[in-house]
Amino acid sequence: MREYILTAPCHFGLEAVLKREVQDLGYEIIKVEDGRVTFKGDEKAIVRANVYLRTAERVLVQVGRFKATTFDELFEKVKALDWENYIPVDGKFWVKKATSIKSKLFSTTDIQRIVKKAMVEKLKSEYSVNWFDEDGAEYPIRIFIHKDEVVVGLDSSGESLHMRGYRKNTAKAPIEETLAAALIMLTPWRKDRILVDPFCGSGTFAIEAAMIAMNMAPGMNREFVSEGWTNVIDKKIWYDVINEANDMIDDSVETDIQAYDIDAKMVAYAKKNAELAGVDHLIHFQQRDVADLSHSKKYGFIITNPPYGERLDEKENMYDLYKCFGERYKKLDSWSAFVITSYEDAEKAMGIKATKNRKIYNGMLKAYYYQFMGPKPPKANKQK
Repeated sequence: MREYILTAPCHFGLEAVLKREVQDLGYEIIKVEDGRVTFKGDEKAIVRANVYLRTAERVLVQVGRFKATTFDELFEKVKALDWENYIPVDGKFWVKKATSIKSKLFSTTDIQRIVKKAMVEKLKSEYSVNWFDEDGAEYPIRIFIHKDEVVVGLDSSGESLHMRGYRKNTAKAPIEETLAAALIMLTPWRKDRILVDPFCGSGTFAIEAAMIAMNMAPGMNREFVSEGWTNVIDKKIWYDVINEANDMIDDSVETDIQAYDIDAKMVAYAKKNAELAGVDHLIHFQQRDVADLSHSKKYGFIITNPPYGERLDEKENMYDLYKCFGERYKKLDSWSAFVITSYEDAEKAMGIKATKNRKIYNGMLKAYYYQFMGPKPPKANKQK
């Protein structure tokens, strides 16, 4: 098998979680940068990274990495790349997206046009043709330029990896599946501990936690654009990896995952999404106001994404909502809580100082992940 350099972008601030995931899959890390982890792997690594990584946004196959400060230089260096090793004569190829940060080449539309032109010229000479029908498998390209360093990548995922396939019904401001998984993995929660989301919305935190508990690979029930790359990845590799993922699922696991929301419609949506994910049997859904948040057991976890009050008509209600949440949480005196929100007065309203917080971008919205750490359970009483 051939060795590739693979890059997995992720949410800013969550690179360490993704790095650990890649290492757990057994691959060598080359570089960790803001919002991306680069590692080595073969054809099977492309497939396994797409199927197993919970926190990556996509998996890119690096075709080239070089410096370029002019469009002529960009053209010549893209043209010099070994495109014939990736794209067959009938391949459909286009530059899906170009990003430029702190670089002399900053017009993304021009970058896309120049890169496509250079690819066409290279492949015309390689295949001795003057025209490409582009009626075969799809090969989307992404260009990332930072401080004049160009990274040219083939997108092996297609749709972003947060598109697990289960969330057909969504809340007004749903948290992405990849971000939810990463935030869960930043906590000490494990499948034998209680987890409650009192603002469950479309159920993403509860569903991702249940998938983690079952050891269910997040990408095993969706499609990837690189399934059509039969010139690069043998179909048998896809079958083998999906069979491996199926064998790893623990159907016998028992959990205490609870998801509440004041909106009955959202609870119904969340239940349906959990059914589509195949984890509804592990989650207790209920219509419940946060004012009724309680639990008889100790040492549980709250992991949640409360309303942010982004609309003007909602802002005036936010303080009271977070105050109520804080009061109910204080009564769970041995519990830990992890709250992602952009509401700036969250700590003040809750009446609790977070143990620590971390800046996170939820889409384009700057938010903070407040971590209220409770005590560890005594070993003698640790829940089984």
